[in-house]
Amino acid sequence: MAFLTELSRAVESLLGDTVLDSVQSRGELTIVVDAGLIVDVCTTLRDNTDTCFEQLIDLCGVDYSTYGEQDPPRAWQGARYAVVYHLLSVKHNHRLRVKTFLNDDMPMVASVIDVWPCADWFEREAFDLFGIVFEGHPDLRRLLTDYGFIGHPFRKDFPLSGYVEMRYDVEKGRVVYEPVSIEPRTLVPRVIREDSFGHRDS
Repeated sequence: MAFLTELSRAVESLLGDTVLDSVQSRGELTIVVDAGLIVDVCTTLRDNTDTCFEQLIDLCGVDYSTYGEQDPPRAWQGARYAVVYHLLSVKHNHRLRVKTFLNDDMPMVASVIDVWPCADWFEREAFDLFGIVFEGHPDLRRLLTDYGFIGHPFRKDFPLSGYVEMRYDVEKGRVVYEPVSIEPRTLVPRVIREDSFGHRDS
């Protein structure tokens, strides 16, 4: 698509070697940049007249730990965690996806809340669900789970039943946390049907 090629040239001309990778797929452009440069990159993409990405549509975390397991030759070899920024230029009617990979041991990246104030709750959500720390965020705390919640539920190694369960204790007059009482189970039964299943005999 011509507009994607034009956008790709504009972005690469603007950012230069800062762009570690660039992919055009399904009518969208994705660039990968170093996590340490994310604030500078986002500020440049917002302020430059050739790009003018004045709006952050969404920000989300990604856990690549099981990516490609269904296809061993393509098993994921890179960093486990990433943050993805979805940008919109109202002026140029262009969209851009910016991706940055993080350290596996302590996934951390600078907050872009000073670039786009709407990143506030997006970053809190990624912190809550993936455990990604956004350095410089003024109020980084859980958003969707309880304050006493243990773990980060969107990580691929998080158990489906969680680590603890909560209930209201009438005698204590407060919510209490206890070990999970349900046993892990397969929710969808495996059904083996004969080859002739669903066919009428002629």
